[in-house]
Amino acid sequence: MQAMRVGMLVVALTIAGFSMDVAADKSADQPRAWIDDSGPDWKPLTFDDFVNVNGDKDTWSGKDGDIHCTGKPVGVCRTKKRVANFELTAQWRHNKSAGNSGIFVWVPDDVLKDLKPGRLPSAGIEVQILDHGYAEQYQKQTKKKPDWFTTNGDVFPVGKSKMKPFSPTSPDGSRSFPRKNLSKGVGQWNHYYVRAINGEIRLWVNGEEVSGGNHIEPKTGYLCLEAEGSPIDFKNLRLRELP
Repeated sequence: MQAMRVGMLVVALTIAGFSMDVAADKSADQPRAWIDDSGPDWKPLTFDDFVNVNGDKDTWSGKDGDIHCTGKPVGVCRTKKRVANFELTAQWRHNKSAGNSGIFVWVPDDVLKDLKPGRLPSAGIEVQILDHGYAEQYQKQTKKKPDWFTTNGDVFPVGKSKMKPFSPTSPDGSRSFPRKNLSKGVGQWNHYYVRAINGEIRLWVNGEEVSGGNHIEPKTGYLCLEAEGSPIDFKNLRLRELP
């Protein structure tokens, strides 16, 4: 009887070990907190869901649900609807080294009205989208270390908007710096999950939460995609509005 119990224990441990290995292998292939955006109330955001605010006719274009931006002139497109509490998923890739772009959250109407080409909104929360080559270019051009920004998902208030950044922060305390560096380089797809609820915003980069902030004002407005001098692609944008 004792031998049988030992045998059963060995079998159980073997099965458990096998299950753990399978789980480990699976986690190695998938991000830790990959959000399922196919559930109830998730809706796709395509080119037709955005309005060109201050770009040229060809700055923004769409095909098969994807959105392409030439990056010129500097400016934004916005959602047709304002949003308050929401979850957003998006994949993006820079098509040129040192590319610069972003997703603006809670941008008020007045800063978008009559916004001239070459200008960005003077309010909102920016979820930064930078290629790693941007930091290298900055250091070469200025001979200074790029210590006031990162290329892995900074979150910060713009203009008259207010936010208390989560730590770690930039040296002047204005930006929430990512806790981990997870962004992939030029030509590779990255995944952002943004959750914005009751004046708090959190960003997940490729499956892990990295940055954010709270005590945000205003906490309602448009979502905007940013053109800032370099070509970028967006795909699989999906939005779920929350109470």
